[in-house]
Amino acid sequence: MPDTTEPPALPVTFRPGRTRAVLLTAGATIFVVITTVALLLEKLGPGERLSFVFTAALLFGVLVLLARPKVVAEESGVTVVNITSRRRLAWAEILQVNLRPGDPWVFLNLSDGTSLPVLGIQPGIAKQHAISDARALRALAEARSLGEPDGPSDGPHDEHHG
Repeated sequence: MPDTTEPPALPVTFRPGRTRAVLLTAGATIFVVITTVALLLEKLGPGERLSFVFTAALLFGVLVLLARPKVVAEESGVTVVNITSRRRLAWAEILQVNLRPGDPWVFLNLSDGTSLPVLGIQPGIAKQHAISDARALRALAEARSLGEPDGPSDGPHDEHHG
């Protein structure tokens, strides 16, 4: 990814919009269909109907969790929300933003030596949108790292010297 992207204005939220729309629409449809079937089947007792509705709600809940990922970038840092976790990062903690060909989502290389998956930017259904979002997040991280006098000395601006 070239580093020529101008950083967007903050705050900004990145999320896989099309994937989210598909998951939430499918979840709502599944819930309505299963609940309707449970109400229309005359041979079902109240407990069986309730189990149908409970199963539909459970499936909807799983799809809502899958639609949850996002990345919120603010002046003070970044919040990465994945399926079941949320992590707050200061800009100085982010050394590099990566979205390599074949990656299922963006990865952040962090100052503690770990890598954090960012499911909020994923090239699944909307590849070009994900690439654009990854470039924008990279530009923000680089601008914030360069702009912080106490930022890491081995930040993304030094990665080309190795």
